[in-house]
Amino acid sequence: MHDFDELKAFAEVMESGSLTRSARKLGLAKSTLSRRISHLEARLEQPLLRRQANRLLPTEAGLVFHRYCQDMLKLAASSHEALAELREDISGTVTLEVHSALARGWMGQVLDTFMARYPKIELTMRTREAPPSSLNSHCVHVCLGPVPENGLHQEPLGRLTRGLYASPSYLSQQPLLEHPRDLADHPWIDLLSTTPDGLLLHHESLGNYHFYPPRSRLRVDMTALHLDAIAHGKGVGLLPHWLADKREAHHPGELTPCLPNWQPAPLPITLLYAYGYQPRRVKALLAFLRQSLPRQWQHNEAAA
Repeated sequence: MHDFDELKAFAEVMESGSLTRSARKLGLAKSTLSRRISHLEARLEQPLLRRQANRLLPTEAGLVFHRYCQDMLKLAASSHEALAELREDISGTVTLEVHSALARGWMGQVLDTFMARYPKIELTMRTREAPPSSLNSHCVHVCLGPVPENGLHQEPLGRLTRGLYASPSYLSQQPLLEHPRDLADHPWIDLLSTTPDGLLLHHESLGNYHFYPPRSRLRVDMTALHLDAIAHGKGVGLLPHWLADKREAHHPGELTPCLPNWQPAPLPITLLYAYGYQPRRVKALLAFLRQSLPRQWQHNEAAA
């Protein structure tokens, strides 16, 4: 059984390379710090550090043991945090990152209810289009679309069906859209660059059609701008039905479906969070997001 004071002493000296600096940081006498490391080496029956000039450097055994030492200290810290939370209300800071297409129509009411239920939690919400590429143990992500492997736990939440849309005023002045091949006669709106490899559309009786749209001259990272371009009559584009319905509810007559019998694959909605132990505030947010999922998304997931 290891003594955690000895483990902390060793980890600190490994970081600083100096007994004097480590003793000062830990608030210990230099002799006490040296004695703790000596006891640890005696327990392991191997030297962990060697002196070179004015620095302490790890031996081969020290390098190997350091990895395990860090793991044991992290596990000890997590256990203390978990036990401390049992004595307190759910509180602390947490960050939520949501795809911007889901934020406006869903997040506002969800956050108000969550903050009212947990008055001691401090929540920061950010919108983003791309999945995260770095790990943050106190951050939760709600992503739309395919998510590459990134070291986070990926939990399927639901799916958004999609369709082709344009504005009625635009369609009234353009050639008829009766088949996906007719899309070649219309400006294609793909400001988010979601169809660089083409768009596969499926019809229940006619099968599949692979449409290869032209490359957009303008690219943005905001779903709202993509939606505006379609609603303002710039051409035909691809939108989640749920998002288009929200737009029509607030701005009737701006959008109309095109080729409704030709459907692309739905977009997955994924909940991302760190593996392993989660603080209670993060667990509370994860549970609340699962419970607050719109019914349309759950239905789409089951259908898929």
